[in-house]
Amino acid sequence: MTVNETYLARIGTLIRDARQHSGLTQAELAAQLKTSQSAVNRIEKGQQNLTLETVSKIGSALDSELVGLGTSGPSHLRVQGQTTLSGSIEVKTSKNAGVALLCASLLNTGTTVLRRVARIEEVNRLLEVLTSIGVKARWLNAENDLELQVPEQLDLASIDADAARRTRSIIMFLGPLMHRAEKFQLPYAGGCDLGTRTVEPHMTALRPFGLDVVATEGHYQATATPGVGPRRPIVLTERGDTVTENALLAAATYEGETVIRNASPNYMVQDLCFFLEKLGVRIEGIGTTTLTIHGASDIRTDVEYAPSEDPIEAMSLITAAIVTRSSITVQRVPIEFMEIELAILEEMGFRYDRSAEYVARNGQTRLVDITTQPSDLKAPIDKIHPMPFPGLNIDNLPFFAVIAATAEGQTLLHDWVYENRAIYLTELTKLGANIKLMDPHRVLIEGPTHWSGTEIVCPPALRPAVVILLAMLAAKGTSVLRSVYVINRGYEDLAERLNALGARIETFRDI
Repeated sequence: MTVNETYLARIGTLIRDARQHSGLTQAELAAQLKTSQSAVNRIEKGQQNLTLETVSKIGSALDSELVGLGTSGPSHLRVQGQTTLSGSIEVKTSKNAGVALLCASLLNTGTTVLRRVARIEEVNRLLEVLTSIGVKARWLNAENDLELQVPEQLDLASIDADAARRTRSIIMFLGPLMHRAEKFQLPYAGGCDLGTRTVEPHMTALRPFGLDVVATEGHYQATATPGVGPRRPIVLTERGDTVTENALLAAATYEGETVIRNASPNYMVQDLCFFLEKLGVRIEGIGTTTLTIHGASDIRTDVEYAPSEDPIEAMSLITAAIVTRSSITVQRVPIEFMEIELAILEEMGFRYDRSAEYVARNGQTRLVDITTQPSDLKAPIDKIHPMPFPGLNIDNLPFFAVIAATAEGQTLLHDWVYENRAIYLTELTKLGANIKLMDPHRVLIEGPTHWSGTEIVCPPALRPAVVILLAMLAAKGTSVLRSVYVINRGYEDLAERLNALGARIETFRDI
């Protein structure tokens, strides 16, 4: 075999493994590449010469860094600015609900089918972790329906530590695993760089179920005491989403009654509750700050569930329309988790039309379609700050930075939750915004802004990174946003979907 044939064979093996991991058949991959199944078969056998462009297309189709152009380097976005968007776009399902449901699948030894799961890097990392411990996962179709089969015995010693460290969601494995193993370890959680996030609130929620966690070098060492449950209501020290979810996951397979107070009633928590109910868990108080859970010690049922749409993506798309002064229709907006944001935008002068309400595929969440109108905005009278639901969502706060930069007057944004994220918002000054950092939690924004294109390295936090991308849509000339993996963690095909509305965004890699 020649050197070239050896390389082709190795590349073919990588492509085959990535395709199988993505749950695609050769025919499905061929359809995405607009080629024949026989051509894909030849590629995987190392019998087909490949150009760098072809390898890049395959990498994009499989969402795999292994076979992307310039595999040793990150992907970037080149944005042609001053575009006007038009048309309609559907909001995809919630990323945060999706990752919670993946963790919750560990509770069920039947077959779990999740409908229209967000096909994002965060989900990919969790699937890598799940499959490494013995869970069978396969994508069923182009609609992103995902089937999960959890074995009776998990191989926790084989956990994929590299994948686990690239997602903070791994912390939510504590709740379901504590009832399946008396001793196990989890790698330290990773994800966005938003400052120090202690795991102590999780421990406060889980200790009443008999879980003890010791932090050692690189891992959490967990020890569980079987049969232990809370003797009194669990009062969460912070109304956190993942903390509430962890407590729910622990309570789901505890046969007694669990009461959680100061629980988050946010959208992803509600989706998790609706899913747990399908597993046979009784939950009272969904949508409130007090949850009463009646668990089931043995859950083995075939279940289907469709998580609701993502209010953060909905806010992203509405923001894209505002900063580009465009009229678009954003379909399937989960209105009950967007009402405060829209009320503030209306106060600032945002004009839009709203359809009658209808019900999401989960049978619970209320949705509307919103059609934006080009609007002249003015700064709000009061500062903008997040609050637990039903207040302004903490993940939607950064979008008001770029919105305020388009408005007339001064706006104060107070991000009291994260100690670093406000700093990342000052990157908008490189595009022409007038943003003054008051302290690590507050920025003062003066508009309107005459946006001008430039090159920026993506900040290591998801929402500020997207905010910069949206500003680039409005900026004069060409902008480059480098190292956009953090965006791919939380958004599925965002650049391509914006392009379908008229944006001009090109994905590229350094060769």
